[in-house]
Amino acid sequence: MTSEVTADLLPVPGTPPTGSGDSAQLLARWRPGEGTWFSGPRGALLARGVAHRLDDPDEARRRLRRIDAAGDAPAVVIGALPFDPAAPAALVVPEAVTWAPPLPRSVGRRGEGADPTHWQSRPVPEPAGYEAMVADALRRMRAGGLEKVVLSRVLDLVRDTPIDQPAMLGELAARNLAGYVFAVDLPSGSGPRSLIGASPELLVSRRDGEVVANPLAGSAPRRSDPADDEATGAALLASVKDRHEHALVVDEVAAALAGCCDSLEVPAEPTLIRTDALWHLSTTIRGRSAVASLDIARALHPTPAVGGVPREAACRAIGELEPFSRGFYTGMVGWMDADGDGEWVVALRCGDVRGATARLYAGAGIVPASVPASELAETTTKLETMLASL
Repeated sequence: MTSEVTADLLPVPGTPPTGSGDSAQLLARWRPGEGTWFSGPRGALLARGVAHRLDDPDEARRRLRRIDAAGDAPAVVIGALPFDPAAPAALVVPEAVTWAPPLPRSVGRRGEGADPTHWQSRPVPEPAGYEAMVADALRRMRAGGLEKVVLSRVLDLVRDTPIDQPAMLGELAARNLAGYVFAVDLPSGSGPRSLIGASPELLVSRRDGEVVANPLAGSAPRRSDPADDEATGAALLASVKDRHEHALVVDEVAAALAGCCDSLEVPAEPTLIRTDALWHLSTTIRGRSAVASLDIARALHPTPAVGGVPREAACRAIGELEPFSRGFYTGMVGWMDADGDGEWVVALRCGDVRGATARLYAGAGIVPASVPASELAETTTKLETMLASL
């Protein structure tokens, strides 16, 4: 077992799509209701307008090939798929796409933020209710048939004036330069509604046949003191409980990828990555495949990092225990072109934002060694990513 603390950069497969725009200026041009933003270590894109809507992901690659042949719109599909694979997707072929290099370290703005007295908040469930959910899951594990389940909670926020969504996105970008930052237009009956977030987890990317997946599971809060922070990361890497949770995820992801890839490389040991708020155990899996990136992503979803093991039992427990619908939280966000190349990330550290309201999400992986109070604390740390952006 190694205790080496590794770098905080996420895997960067292949080369980014061609683009020469200024990514910081491009980020500043995003507006809710007008398009989608997606950025990561490989580059950034801003998609605007809607040329076609794709409710059925099965149609994505066939539709993109027809669009590419006709040349009447960019042959790119972009958007989000929900946690429930049977629920409607939010995928579009945009009217225009601008590509740019990765965001610079000077991007975004760390604003003064809103006056806390202007906000009202309501946790769902209450903290004690979340601990009771975890205890219920642990009882189910002792009874057999369930090895891991990810349980989530939400924080509903309301303020007296509309939320500045572009400023929120800029703040997330400034704080999460090593991760994936996104803002996706969601279906709405009244006013722009966006899924805004900063995910550390690459579900899958594909570029010229090269496939990369980066499952994360097992986390610990960052510390302000550098020595304490490094010790916390090393302790996470040595944690039997967290390594067990991580291994469950890696095994399931590798098994799903094996059905899509001609070759596969799975490291024997996890490493560490870090965000502003958390250390994560990380494994980068690489392979080669002719399968389209969206199809691979759907074969993987939901991974044990957001569902559990076994998948069916875990999803059933989530439906019975969580007192809300996840919607697009723990679904996937990303893009794909007509060749099937693209990037899809897990929709983590995100919020559903509309007008003066925001629903923020956070979850934790529950395994037999879990402690309800510790899992509640983990979700609180994860909520800080989005709270900081507000």
